Amino acid sequence: MAYMARDVERRLDIREHLPSARSVIMVAVSCFSRMIRSSDSAIFAMYALNEDYHDWMKTRLRELGSDLEALAGRTVAWKAFVDTAAVLERELAERAGLGWIGKNAMLINRRFGSHILLGGLVTDLELPVDQPAGGTCGRCRRCIEACPSGAIIAPRVVDARCCIAYHTIESRADIPRTIAKNMGRRIFGCDICQEVCPFNNARIPQTRHDAFRPRPSVTNRTLRDLAVLSDEDFRIQFRGSPVRRAKAAGLRRNALAALEAAPLSERTDPPNPSGKD
Repeated sequence: MAYMARDVERRLDIREHLPSARSVIMVAVSCFSRMIRSSDSAIFAMYALNEDYHDWMKTRLRELGSDLEALAGRTVAWKAFVDTAAVLERELAERAGLGWIGKNAMLINRRFGSHILLGGLVTDLELPVDQPAGGTCGRCRRCIEACPSGAIIAPRVVDARCCIAYHTIESRADIPRTIAKNMGRRIFGCDICQEVCPFNNARIPQTRHDAFRPRPSVTNRTLRDLAVLSDEDFRIQFRGSPVRRAKAAGLRRNALAALEAAPLSERTDPPNPSGKD
């Protein structure tokens, strides 16, 4: 993740993205869905259950940008960003009142919890400033204590080298044994630190957007099935999905790592992706 160390100035000053910037409009959308999984199904991160949010949100932010001119009655300069730009979205969202950054480094909203996706629009319009929402995790350390690989080394500090999400999404290397033994059935991302958070409770509403409701390709899929998924089937089943970031080889690697680390009773006659005896 060396890219995180690049473009420091652009991360610290939004005017590096739009020199005439006067305001930033931050938006958030819930991707939370309650799923009933079979006991042997592979687990995908909540945000990756259906469409790629980057494209979905970018389209709507551009529509908002176009609407600004009609609202302002003049030509408006604006630029949309969704996660891929060198922008500190969570800090901006916290300052905009959308929530606070919790000890697991996720933005937490009082109503929607932390299964929310962020985007923004920087503009040359001078808009009224919202106040930070406030909020705190208090003495709660559930996320820190629940992380099976000890990736949350301090409040709001995550060591990617120990993070299941990093190794199953970003990394192209083999899954280290120390990570694989803690993956369980999580083969794309990890939500453990969010699942134990008190703010992600039974009262939070499910997403109202079909784009984020689970698609068949992530529902009750077995590790053995995904460990031998062909490149072509991966392309078809995960078209438009965030899972494509791992690539077919990465998803097979993740499924195999989880299988090899599983109890012996669950990995009898492991699949042979090479097709050779």
